[in-house]
Amino acid sequence: MKVSRRLFLGAGAATAAIALHELVKSREGVAQSTKVLNLYSARHYDTDNALYKSFEAKTGVKVRLIEADADKLIERIKSEGANSPADVLITVDAGRLWRAQEAGILQPVNSRLLRIAVPENLREPGGHWFGFSKRARVLMYNKDKVNPSELSTYEDLATGKWKGRVISRSSSSVYNQSLTGSILAAHGEKETIKWIQGLVNNFARQPEGNDTAQIRAVASGVADVTFVNTYYLVRLAKSSKPEDKEVARKIGMFFPNQTGPGKLGRGVHINISGGGVVKTSRNPELAVKFLEHLVSREAQEIFANGNNEYPVLKGVKLDPVLASYGTEFREDRLNARIFGENNQVALKLMNQGNWA
Repeated sequence: MKVSRRLFLGAGAATAAIALHELVKSREGVAQSTKVLNLYSARHYDTDNALYKSFEAKTGVKVRLIEADADKLIERIKSEGANSPADVLITVDAGRLWRAQEAGILQPVNSRLLRIAVPENLREPGGHWFGFSKRARVLMYNKDKVNPSELSTYEDLATGKWKGRVISRSSSSVYNQSLTGSILAAHGEKETIKWIQGLVNNFARQPEGNDTAQIRAVASGVADVTFVNTYYLVRLAKSSKPEDKEVARKIGMFFPNQTGPGKLGRGVHINISGGGVVKTSRNPELAVKFLEHLVSREAQEIFANGNNEYPVLKGVKLDPVLASYGTEFREDRLNARIFGENNQVALKLMNQGNWA
């Protein structure tokens, strides 16, 4: 009986020891996994390194960065499935964030801090993604060829007075798809296709190049006006190259749709750079902390000064060069989800209107 009891106790102790070892091992594994945040990012800006370093300094968590184009990252996460190491996806443009949500790779986040910090129109209503910086898509014009009093709205660029005076990047640009998606939300399909056709009729050349290429072309006299994101001009103005500064000197910036009846006075189109928590994240709480860090004053100042973007957090100072182009303007308050969701229809209409 005593032997049996000792054997029982010995077996029980061994089982307990094994169980304790497994528990400790499991907890160590969790602790180890939470020391690294796996970030998939389509933002290709070296200045973003300061965002990651500030998070590491604050939390002791290492940010492991994977960079690629947004569509490639979305497909990668989908193909990795439940084995994806990704915790957070960050990209530019609400259209791409909407694609990620539609692909089912983002999970809803319930964070009071994010809801307070990020304006309602700059976040997905269900919490799947949040904007962390703003991009205004404005009109830029050649100062020697255009009087700013000629400019008014995006819609006006499709009228006859701009025949042969407008250039744009192609319809494949997600920035242009989202702009068109916002016009679709304001006016409906019938009026949007008319706008596209009028705009295309006014092109001085076939669409080509990125936003910077449009600015350079307008400065050189290829056309009189274009529509691009503000930070591209600020980069040229801050460049160490004299030729870039000369381009910036020739260009004026105009915020459209500031006045007018109804939807014409809705304000300048505002897009975002943003992100969300990947559905299969092994560290969702840590991922939320990272998103919350991106709306801290420290991080918002990095967004503002690193890539010359507009912060989403109120009270954060703009980059001084960006601010020199104007700080008081009406913003279109259309929720980013709507024009992001409209991208597919917008592209269809752009193709119908021969926007190459």
